[in-house]
Amino acid sequence: MTASGAPLVSVVTPVYNGGEYLRECIESVRAQTYTNWRYTIVNNCSTDDTLPIALHYAKLDGRIRVVSSPAFLDIIDNHNHALTQIESESRYCKPLMADDWLYPECLERLIACAAANPNVGLVCASATSGTKVLFDQLPHQDAAVTVMSGREAARLALLEDRYFFGSPTTSLIRSDLIRKRAPFYNPENLQADEESCYDLLRECDFAFVHQVLSYVRMHSRSHTSANYYLFSLASCHTYALAKYGRTYLSEAEFQPRLQQRLREYYARLALGAVERRGNEFWAFHRRMLQLIGAPLERARLARAVAAHVLRKLASPAALARSLSERIAARSRGTARR
Repeated sequence: MTASGAPLVSVVTPVYNGGEYLRECIESVRAQTYTNWRYTIVNNCSTDDTLPIALHYAKLDGRIRVVSSPAFLDIIDNHNHALTQIESESRYCKPLMADDWLYPECLERLIACAAANPNVGLVCASATSGTKVLFDQLPHQDAAVTVMSGREAARLALLEDRYFFGSPTTSLIRSDLIRKRAPFYNPENLQADEESCYDLLRECDFAFVHQVLSYVRMHSRSHTSANYYLFSLASCHTYALAKYGRTYLSEAEFQPRLQQRLREYYARLALGAVERRGNEFWAFHRRMLQLIGAPLERARLARAVAAHVLRKLASPAALARSLSERIAARSRGTARR
């Protein structure tokens, strides 16, 4: 806290070879209308101009510091390492991915919401990735902010497939909740940010600001695009449900949802089989299905493949789209290597 009473927020950016967009990311923090922040950029052994860019801004602004990892870390491990760098006196933490940027009022709006609702430990907000507004999937009847219990938010997400948690860039997290978790993100889960939300909501309330406060960039080298090749979203949504479903749902609610998620998961696996995705793809999904507690069933996969092929044969237009998507997927697979 400062003499003015404004709580300190730790902004953290884990980055690996993010020089192309890092300047825009850093400048968006410096342009915030809320000024009581400190910003830590965690360089993960980058080989491009990431480090010189970060050090340049650290010289310009005393609130910015740069931490360099002594050895390269996998992406989730690097995000966990970044969160260990938050200031001991910070009230809130604002993750910010190096590809993204914040609108000037982002910190001000998120912190005002959190400060007005002391039981809230996780605040999320709308974002954009071009012209489309993302993540605003809560009914709000023109309200500027929606506040609900953690249990209510988790149930809504799990039962209705509403994804309003967004990405790390769209969230503000109470720092004490981060400090008590080591690691904060599950290294087993490529989409660990969703899982972390269900974990947090066991002990805090949730708020959503119905305003676009960040820009989430999608490009061929982004984490989300790279993981598209693995179809990791389907697996990680199912994993989060399997891990936390019984915390928030009754058994009568949980079992149908799990079976529905598994059907959707096998539909994605069928596409992977038709596209002949390689050993990395299948090793990933065998591991995830083991973690879910539902090991890969070859007969079920065969049925899903047959259903997929029949649907495509019944629709020539869909078959053409599938071929186009297959080419794009191969391109993403090449890019992520």
